[in-house]
Amino acid sequence: MAESSLVLPLSLLLPPQNPKSPPRSPPLRRRNLRPLTPKPLLSDVRRDLTSPSSPSTSAASAAAAASTRRRILTYYARLASKLARSGRLRDFLMVAESILTSDAAADDDSPQFVARLGVRMVSEGVSSLLWRGRLQEVLDFVREAERIGISSPLLFDATAMDDLATECRRLLDQDRLEEFVVLMETLAGYRFFVKDIIDPVDILKKLVKKRDLDLAVRYARVFPHSQLLLCFIIQEFGNKRDLTSAIRAFEVLKQQSGGINMFACRSIIDICGHCGDFLRSRIILEELLAEKIVPNVYVFNSLMNVNAHDLSYTLQAYKNMQNLGVAADLTSYNILLKACCNARRVDLAQNIYRDMKHLALNGALKLNVYTYSTMIKVFADAKMWQMALSIKDDMLISDVSPNMITWSSLISACAKSGLVDKAIQVFEEMLINGCEPNAQCCNIILCACVESCQYDKAFRLFYSWKDTGFKIFCTSKAKRSPLYSGSEPTYTVVPFKPTIATFNILMKACGTDFYRAKALIHEMKIVGLNPNHISWSVLIDIYGTAQNFQGAIQAFRRMQDIGITPDVVAYTTAIKACVENKKLKMAFSLFEEMKKFQLQPNWVTYNTLLRARSRYGSLYEVQQCLAVYQDMRKAGYSSNDYYLKELIEEWCEGVLCSKNQNQELVSDGSSVMKGESRKLYDLFLEKVAAHLQKDIGENQIIDIRGLTKVTQSKKKI
Repeated sequence: MAESSLVLPLSLLLPPQNPKSPPRSPPLRRRNLRPLTPKPLLSDVRRDLTSPSSPSTSAASAAAAASTRRRILTYYARLASKLARSGRLRDFLMVAESILTSDAAADDDSPQFVARLGVRMVSEGVSSLLWRGRLQEVLDFVREAERIGISSPLLFDATAMDDLATECRRLLDQDRLEEFVVLMETLAGYRFFVKDIIDPVDILKKLVKKRDLDLAVRYARVFPHSQLLLCFIIQEFGNKRDLTSAIRAFEVLKQQSGGINMFACRSIIDICGHCGDFLRSRIILEELLAEKIVPNVYVFNSLMNVNAHDLSYTLQAYKNMQNLGVAADLTSYNILLKACCNARRVDLAQNIYRDMKHLALNGALKLNVYTYSTMIKVFADAKMWQMALSIKDDMLISDVSPNMITWSSLISACAKSGLVDKAIQVFEEMLINGCEPNAQCCNIILCACVESCQYDKAFRLFYSWKDTGFKIFCTSKAKRSPLYSGSEPTYTVVPFKPTIATFNILMKACGTDFYRAKALIHEMKIVGLNPNHISWSVLIDIYGTAQNFQGAIQAFRRMQDIGITPDVVAYTTAIKACVENKKLKMAFSLFEEMKKFQLQPNWVTYNTLLRARSRYGSLYEVQQCLAVYQDMRKAGYSSNDYYLKELIEEWCEGVLCSKNQNQELVSDGSSVMKGESRKLYDLFLEKVAAHLQKDIGENQIIDIRGLTKVTQSKKKI
């Protein structure tokens, strides 16, 4: 930089002039003193830093020159620091640049000058600007400091960093996420420790919530542990069920300099399962194998777990793992048991369990509670309650304590076999062993009582639990603990907390007593629970079974009034109540209403309407039934053509002709009208028969030939 450009006000560089001196005394003879060294000027920087030297300069003179240089550097460093403290950061940069870029400066002058800067004073100036919201000026100061060779993080003390973090949080509070990310990129580029400014996980959660993948990736790359943050992004998008964004983040991670890691592979496979796209998880494995990458056991476990609903693929993945030399662990075997449980393959599960016990005896595996619980569930689903109880004995022999899932499966094994008393006995054994029951355990027992028509026992158990709670006994293992004192009680009482499902089960035990069912709904509200669509559907069904059509419709409309949107089950239950009470017009009205709200009827809905065929008595009602049948076939359900066959044949034979139609024909007395009506009926039947004859590809099971004969016999009549 030219010397002429480095001009500052002299008041910044020179001390103020002294006031007028007093009159001098007469001159005295004294020793000549060395004149005082004047304060250096900014324009004299190069000259000050250049000390005269000659080959004959003594060591003492060199030391004195070095001392002078240090004193000059100290002066200018203090001057620059004072300028910065007053908020004049540009002047600070001018002084610093004059020192650091001077041709006369020695090699060690730059670090000495930077070391002599007053960091606290510079930070005060930076903080004053940040307090006034002048963030851009601070960033310009940082950029220029880096340009002239000063590491800007050295100029920020803890207070200045806190103020900078406050300004960053202000951007977040104003939802200026892109500006925040740009700021973080800038600071990280200048070697600021941005991780302590704001927790990066919190920022990534905000960006994922905004569905801004690109900005999230940019922010993650700011940090040295970007791979872990990218894995976090993958998991967060997976939790949002955004598989597309998760896979895009996974592709970005694969392109990182560190390459792909197994944790990311495991995460993306788990997300595929969470989003229901198990085929994509298989593609990921194939891509890894195509790139000659051998997944570890954790990746294979995730893959098998995601595809546990497909036993054949799970077994194939297990074989691939063995062929690649990846040793299976306990989790691998547990997932195989889970796949067998889902496929109801009790025999295969027993073989795997036998192999696991053999490995456990050799010390290769140590079976855990998940292993035993899965096997118990396998036997519970197969209603093999004795085998399930034998697994519990294996647990106790192996010193593995049953947990809540284990006890629930044991209770379920007895309940599914219809052994209500045995299920209650296992439930009491659970309390004695110190395991606190959850609502699911209680619901299993209540449901078993209802299914075995032991309604009174269900209500007795419910109100007994509600009044007294559960006594959880202290186990012998807890008594042996050094924290246990003999003065403590041997049991604790925990309250019973019923759920909505609990009340729904009890409502099913009401039979046709809709008053009791309504009382349960009221009791549900008292304990702070809101009846759901299942509760209202059960109430509607109770009204319908009790032949109270008006009550069923009122409950259905009440459900809508309180803001609960009826689902297919609720509509089907209401239609069933209408059919049972011979309110066919209302049944078809509800059927059209559910289609109006774009609710797809299920097989039970169609079957309920078709079963009412014997109650139809006019051509229009027959056409309605045929329309239901046709709609059922279009929906892809396996329709029962027996209903259609009986409907048409019975109508042709006059079984479905209502009394009202006969009375109208008789009262009319016109043979012409009778003939026209008969022609319309015959024409209708002929069209139906012709349609069925053409519809060969739909696998009709109606006897077309017999239907044609019925039509022809009708014509002869």
